[in-house]
Amino acid sequence: MKIIDKYILKRYLGTFSVMLLMFIPIGIVIDVSEKVNKMIANKVAMSDILVYYVDFTIYFANLLFPIFLFLSVIWFTSKLANNTEVIAILSSGISFNRFLRPFFVGAAIVSLFALMMGFFLVPAASKGFNDFRYKNLKGNNQTRETSDIFRQINTDEYIYVSNYNYMSQTGFNFAFEKFKDNKLVYKINSNRIKYDEKTKKYILYNYVKRTIGTANDIIESLDKTSMTFDFEPDDLTPVVYVAETMSIGELYKFIDKEREKGNANISTYLVVFYKKFSLPISAFILTLIAVAVSSMKRRGGMGVNLAIGIVIAFTFIFFDKVFGTMAEKSALHPFVAVWIPNFVFGILAIYLLRNAKR
Repeated sequence: MKIIDKYILKRYLGTFSVMLLMFIPIGIVIDVSEKVNKMIANKVAMSDILVYYVDFTIYFANLLFPIFLFLSVIWFTSKLANNTEVIAILSSGISFNRFLRPFFVGAAIVSLFALMMGFFLVPAASKGFNDFRYKNLKGNNQTRETSDIFRQINTDEYIYVSNYNYMSQTGFNFAFEKFKDNKLVYKINSNRIKYDEKTKKYILYNYVKRTIGTANDIIESLDKTSMTFDFEPDDLTPVVYVAETMSIGELYKFIDKEREKGNANISTYLVVFYKKFSLPISAFILTLIAVAVSSMKRRGGMGVNLAIGIVIAFTFIFFDKVFGTMAEKSALHPFVAVWIPNFVFGILAIYLLRNAKR
């Protein structure tokens, strides 16, 4: 590797690291200011808070790393251009494609790191991050995500819970329906259902079972009973929350299991699965766009490049969110929805690079 490659690669990784170190503390300060009153009111232990902010850092960095990377590349490449270093490099006989090589190496390093984080570190951090919010931040908007839960647990069985508390593993207004040949066989209702970790059974309070008969229905009622069902407590948690807390192997097996059950929310899990692979690829695409935008010396200097970069970065995030939601709520295939932003911005990167070479 030549001196110029080491120089650019060092600036690439160094600026990206500084950008993370600058913005993550800002995110932590904002989060603390929003939640400090709830933490004090709920007497949260300092050790739990420290662990939460470790998880928060990993979660926050993974969520916004494309923007951080994009802005950092624009920042240091604009400085190279303003100092006429890009002109000097190209005037020495180095082609524009050769000039891009250290940027590709830097993008590969960052992509590999992001891939490993998405496979192993982020799921654990996401679980700790969400567990803390459920347990210690009462009244958080996250609690509303567990209302009106309807699941198909296999081809013939359906469950419904009007409200579910993740930490206590307790649901309210539970209903279980069993079908055979598209006809209702029986239905179970309970005012409250709680999962028992020791027995691996569900305790039902104010239990009522109605079995459909040919002439008369049979009704059975008990104040309290325990039963075994073919679903896990995780089936009653918010769909994205469950998928985000699994490693790549666990998520793959989980999707297979849910597909066999005929789960209607399978698209949501697939979006999370495919994003683990598409997000690192975006590092290459955004790097190319950033170099193409900022390698030219412009009137107005670095500010113009940063303004263009911010618009492109947030447009990318907008595309990513819109198509992800479309995959979850419409017939658009999750794989297509997740990769459309990379495809569109990949074409944009090629177009901008061709102009930059001229």
